[in-house]
Amino acid sequence: MAFPTTAITTTNLDAGTDDPSLARADLLDGVQKLNTIIAEGGAANGVALLNSSGKLSSTQIPTTITATGVQVLNPTGGVVQIQNILRLTAQTVTQLNALKTAGTAAAGDVAYCSNGEGSAGGPSLAVYDGTNWRQVVLEAVIT
Repeated sequence: MAFPTTAITTTNLDAGTDDPSLARADLLDGVQKLNTIIAEGGAANGVALLNSSGKLSSTQIPTTITATGVQVLNPTGGVVQIQNILRLTAQTVTQLNALKTAGTAAAGDVAYCSNGEGSAGGPSLAVYDGTNWRQVVLEAVIT
């Protein structure tokens, strides 16, 4: 059965003068929709279930989020903590400058530039200062 997407009719349920025999169909519809929600809890396009701690279990949370456009993380504490590795897609100097020209680069943006280190064209981190991309040259290998 498909997850319910329509409201339960309350026409015969909302007044003390309503006829209980007419309310039967509305009550049955409501109970069937509730049973569907219970049966399909945790299923795709359904309702996520909470664990005994009142939180979503890891099986209820996707491992990958695919989104388009600008994504904003706005934690109440003001800090986004990444516990593992942040993998940046390499950008060329030309691509970074195109962002600047288009006006989509913002002060504080950080990028991995694949060909930005001086005349050698080696990799570097780049930080946009509001006017220009500045490079943080990668130094010695971590051993």
